[in-house]
Amino acid sequence: MKKKLFPLKGIVTVLNTPFTNDDTIDYGALMHNVREALKAGVAGFLVPAMASEVYKLSDIERLKMVETVLETVEDKVPVIAGAGEIDIFKSKKILRSYLNLGCRNVLFQIPFHDELQFKSNFMELAELNPEMIMLQDWNASGYGLPDELICELFENVPSFRCLKIETVPAGIKYSRILKLTDFKLNVSGGWAVSQMMEGLKRGVHAFMPTGMHYIYTSIYRLFVVGQYDKAESLFHQILPVLAFSNQHLDISIHFFKQLLFKQSIYPTPNVREPILHFDKIHQKIAEKHINQIIDLENKIKAELNA
Repeated sequence: MKKKLFPLKGIVTVLNTPFTNDDTIDYGALMHNVREALKAGVAGFLVPAMASEVYKLSDIERLKMVETVLETVEDKVPVIAGAGEIDIFKSKKILRSYLNLGCRNVLFQIPFHDELQFKSNFMELAELNPEMIMLQDWNASGYGLPDELICELFENVPSFRCLKIETVPAGIKYSRILKLTDFKLNVSGGWAVSQMMEGLKRGVHAFMPTGMHYIYTSIYRLFVVGQYDKAESLFHQILPVLAFSNQHLDISIHFFKQLLFKQSIYPTPNVREPILHFDKIHQKIAEKHINQIIDLENKIKAELNA
C-alpha cells in the first residue's frame, strides 16, 4: 500500500552519496544507509540534494540514486526527488525522468533573479504534474523568498504542499509562513538544524538533516510525546557536532561521510571533487565527535531494544 505523504512529520533524511575508490556511486552502500535510517524511524528521504553533492552527479547517476531509494523504501515512507538545476530546461528534463520512474514527490530548487522569472520557472515545472511539490527557500534574496510569493504559489498550485526553509536564521520565518497559510502549508527545516528545538516549538513539521538517524528521530519523538526536557537534553549533546559540521556545506559532507564510514554503513568516506579540503585538524576534531555520536546512538539503540 502506498504511503500517504501528508502530513509529512518527523525526520526526513537527506542522503549523502557514497563513492567507491574509483569515484563511482556505491548503490549497495546507499541501500544500507536507507535501511539503517528506516530502522531508526525516519519519516522520509530527500535525494539527491545539496548534501548529496548533486551538482557533481550526472543525470544517469541522479536517476539511479532515486530508483535505488524507491526500490529499497518500498513505499514505507515518502521519497522526494531533488530537481534542482540552474537551467530550467535541465530541471524539466530531470523532473520528467523522475516522474517516469514513478517518483511523484519532488523538490524544486529554482534560482531567484526576480519574482516574474521565479513564478514562470515554477509554473513550467508544475505543469509536468508531480503529485507533491516541495519548494526550497534558500537565501534566494536576502532573507529568502518573499512571503507574498510563497503564499501566492501555495494558493494557486494545489500540488505545492511543502516548503523547505533554508534561511539562516529561520525561526521567525517558520512562524510567519505557518500563520500566513493558516498552518496548512507543510514546513520543514534543513540547514538551520542547529535551531531544531526552536523550530519544533514554532510548529515546524519536519527536519531534514543528514546522518545521526537515531539521535534525530529520538529528539523528535521525545518532543512529540511531551518529554521536552529530555528532547532538549539530547539535542544539547549534539550541538558541538552541529557547530563544527555546519560551518560550511563541504565540511558537513566530509564529516557525515566520515561518520557513515566509521559506522560501517559506507565502505569509504570518499567525496567528489571539487570540494573544500578536510585537513588534519578537521580530521582530529571530527574523530572525537564521531566517537561520541556512535556511543550515544548505541545507547539509544540499547534503550529502544530494552
